[in-house]
Amino acid sequence: MPPFIETASQTAGPYVHIGCTPNVCGIAMYGGDLGAVMRTGPVRGEEITLTGAVHDGMGAVLKDALVEIWQADAAGLFNTPFERRGQADPNFTGFGRSAGDMATGEFTFHTVKPGRVPWPDGRLQAPHVSVWVVARGINIGLQTRLYFADEEAANAEDPILSRIEHRARAETLIARRTGPGAYRFDIHLQGPKETVFLDI
Repeated sequence: MPPFIETASQTAGPYVHIGCTPNVCGIAMYGGDLGAVMRTGPVRGEEITLTGAVHDGMGAVLKDALVEIWQADAAGLFNTPFERRGQADPNFTGFGRSAGDMATGEFTFHTVKPGRVPWPDGRLQAPHVSVWVVARGINIGLQTRLYFADEEAANAEDPILSRIEHRARAETLIARRTGPGAYRFDIHLQGPKETVFLDI
């Protein structure tokens, strides 16, 4: 009997936007795309807007990338029935999905600045956002994190951020404030500015 051969993998594109964000593609379904709205009413904490783009190894912006985020609310609580039921902000979903703009490649999330989440040993993580990226040519979605430049003290104590051996690379996980309530976070898939990705 011949040995089994590994099944070939497939990339997410070119249909990832049709499947995950059909309304962005002009296919009106479900009254709106899942993750398009993170704030469903008056929220606690600082309302912020996160923008950015996904870049390839040559620095060019990918115009067909899709980015998802998952984060705690302003108090460091996740909107989940499994933990601290009823304490998280009821008007904040914690989950967002944004297709890159077909003209500029930019993604945008209207969210809140997250609070500090406890690590299993009791230490507090710095305010952060978990980020997942998929695009044509990426066989397995890429995981990373976004931290905030104006949280220097918390960032220095963060259990994950502090584990990055080459400190200059930690800068690839930092979102910078660009205006009142606005932050920018660019993701680089390869090259000299390659973002640190996490093996989860």
